[in-house]
Amino acid sequence: MADAPRGVYAAILTPFNASLEPDLGAFVNHGRWLLANGCDGLVPLGTAGEANSLSLKQRMRIIETALTKLPIGRCIIGAGSCALADAVQLAREATNAGAAGVLMLPPFYYKAPSEDGIYAFFAGVIERVANPRLRLYLYHFPRLSAVPITPTLIRRLRRSFGDIVAGLKDSGGDWNFSAALLEEFPGFGVFSGSDQYFLANLRAGGPGAISASVNVTAPLAAPVYRNWQQRDADTLQATLTAVRTLFRDYPLVAGLKETLAFITGNPAWRNMLPPNVPLGPADAAKLKAKLAELPAMQPVIAAARAA
Repeated sequence: MADAPRGVYAAILTPFNASLEPDLGAFVNHGRWLLANGCDGLVPLGTAGEANSLSLKQRMRIIETALTKLPIGRCIIGAGSCALADAVQLAREATNAGAAGVLMLPPFYYKAPSEDGIYAFFAGVIERVANPRLRLYLYHFPRLSAVPITPTLIRRLRRSFGDIVAGLKDSGGDWNFSAALLEEFPGFGVFSGSDQYFLANLRAGGPGAISASVNVTAPLAAPVYRNWQQRDADTLQATLTAVRTLFRDYPLVAGLKETLAFITGNPAWRNMLPPNVPLGPADAAKLKAKLAELPAMQPVIAAARAA
C-alpha cells in the first residue's frame, strides 16, 4: 500500500512523574523531538513504553494525548493485552482517532496456546472493531511473550481479513525470520524490531524499523533510511549498530531511560514502573562513560540538549 507506514519508527518510551503517573507533557515533548530529529513515526504503548504495566485508563489517556498533541496519522498505537475486551477497546480507539495502525502482541500469559486460539484472538479483535480502516501489525516477540507469530498464522489471517492484517514487528532477533516473511508475503509490512537490521530490512523490500533504541539514535537512524540505496549506506548502518550495541549489557528500557536522563539533563527519565527498576549507580556510570566516548553520540547529545 502506497500510504502504508515506512521508515524510522520509534517505539517511544513513556516518561513518568514522581508519582509514577505518565508525564503527558514530557511524552509529547519527546515525541516532537523524535519527529524533528529523524523519525518518520512513533509507536506509543509498546513493550518499550511499559504499556503492559499501565492501566487501561492510563493507556487511553496516552492515545487521547497522541490524538490532540501529536500527528496521530504518523502513529502506530500499541494495543496488546491478554484481555480481548481491552485489546478491542484500545484498537477501536486508536483506529477511530486516525492512527496509521495498531501493534498487537498475542495474549502472552497462557502456556502454549494453540494456533487456533491465537487466530481466534486476533480475529476477535478485527471483527469487534469492525472498521475497514483498521491496520493490524502483529508483534513477534517470542522471548518476551512466549507466543510466536508463525507464517501459518499470518496466512490464515491474511486469507480471512486481507490488508487489515497489514504487517508485523519482528523482535525475535533472527534476521532470517524477517527475510523469509518478506519473501513469502510481498507487500506485507514486516518491520525490523531492532535498528541493527534496519538496512537489511530495507534492502529485502521491508518498510523499515520500529525500534526502542531510536529513542536515542533517531538522528543516526534517519540517514540510513534516506540513503539506503547509496554507497555509504553500510557505513551509516555500522555507526547506528555501534550505538545500539552499547545497550546489550543492560536492560534495554532502563538503559535508554538512563541515557535520556544523561543527555537531556532531566533525572525524571529514570522513573520506571515496577517490576522494572532504573540502572544502579555503577551500571549507569559505565553506560554514560561509554556514550561520552563514542563519537557518533556527540551530535545526538548536542541535539538533545538544544531542545
